[in-house]
Amino acid sequence: MPAKKPGKKPISKPAKKMPPPRVSILAEDKLTPAQRALLDSIRSGPRGGSTTIRGPFAVFLHAPAFGELAQQLGGHCRFKTAVAPRLSEFAILATAKLWRAQYEWFAHVPQAERAGVKAETIRDLHKGRVPKSAPKDERAIYDFVQELYKTRRVSERTYKRVHAILGDAATVELVGILGYYGMVAMMLDVFNVALPEGATPPFAEK
Repeated sequence: MPAKKPGKKPISKPAKKMPPPRVSILAEDKLTPAQRALLDSIRSGPRGGSTTIRGPFAVFLHAPAFGELAQQLGGHCRFKTAVAPRLSEFAILATAKLWRAQYEWFAHVPQAERAGVKAETIRDLHKGRVPKSAPKDERAIYDFVQELYKTRRVSERTYKRVHAILGDAATVELVGILGYYGMVAMMLDVFNVALPEGATPPFAEK
């Protein structure tokens, strides 16, 4: 009898639903004074007064002293660094993919598109492919992020490519962006933070 051909490995598909959240979504009218102060602080910053209790903020509210420090850093990392918004959002998506952070990816794809990251580049990141059609500056940051996560170091060649684009201050801030959104991804992943109702999780849950 002819030998059986090895079966194809099943294709990893996005999860149809996520595990149940591990912390509750707090109701605004039930917040403690410290929690209310944190929410007011978030809304008074660059994110604006329409910010709701969602995503990482839903987690931060359970530890408001920590949450206040974290959201201030996050506001700076997202809105006030010398890293151009297109490169910042690209770096955030690269981080979200590495962590398979459902909410982070969901929330930042529209931001990346508005900032000028090409749809083809976003598709490549989502599929785990090298974004070959991306501009050189995005490719440099992609290699920087991948190398940092893989080796816990950045080679001189990779560092110089990014530094030539960003300079000293923005390179420091880029690493800060990666660190902050890595922390946010961990919060989202550990606490199974839900997507808005009706949204499809972008990544498979293992």
